[in-house]
Amino acid sequence: MNRFVWNMRHATIPGIQNVYIESSYRGHKAIPGKYTISIKTGSLQATANASILPNPLYPTNAAGYTAYNTIMSGMEAAVTSMHKMINTLDAKREQLEQMLAALPATEKYAAIKTKGQALAKRMKAWDEDMIQRKSKAYDDVENFPNKFSANYMFLLNQTESDIPGVNQPSIDLLKELDAQWAILKSKGTELLDKDIPAFNQLLWQAGVGAIWKN
Repeated sequence: MNRFVWNMRHATIPGIQNVYIESSYRGHKAIPGKYTISIKTGSLQATANASILPNPLYPTNAAGYTAYNTIMSGMEAAVTSMHKMINTLDAKREQLEQMLAALPATEKYAAIKTKGQALAKRMKAWDEDMIQRKSKAYDDVENFPNKFSANYMFLLNQTESDIPGVNQPSIDLLKELDAQWAILKSKGTELLDKDIPAFNQLLWQAGVGAIWKN
């Protein structure tokens, strides 16, 4: 009754609420090596050591496993960062739009509304670069093109294999996508660390409150 089975995969990648992406969110399989397995409940913890042995039928050597694990872990960390930023900015944008809609139509709040609407527009534009929210099923891509997050996940899924190995075209495409993500991440970070805090100052001065959702 109390049996726990590890599927030998890394942590599942977080998703985006109400967004459909035709991809797997599973973490990649752990490579051969020694591992510590722990199970905790309350103040109790059980720990055991385990080893994953290489499949003798696979052509992959130790260096190949390490290279594969490095690339897969890096892509999974990148997608996790993307989706967390998407979720955070979407929640803040929703709160901003609700706040603007609730403000009285008076001269006192006219400037705040104008700047708030411009900020919400920039946040929505960033979101639309990152994710396709219109897709609801596997064939919706025919009408609603995939956006950056989905394209990155496709490379992640295509690179994952029962026989670990990363070909040069995948490495080249990853470099291109990572360069695009660096730009998109910079824009998202600017919204979170500069634009929203600056707008919050205006809200505080007007006695309205602040955008606080994560």
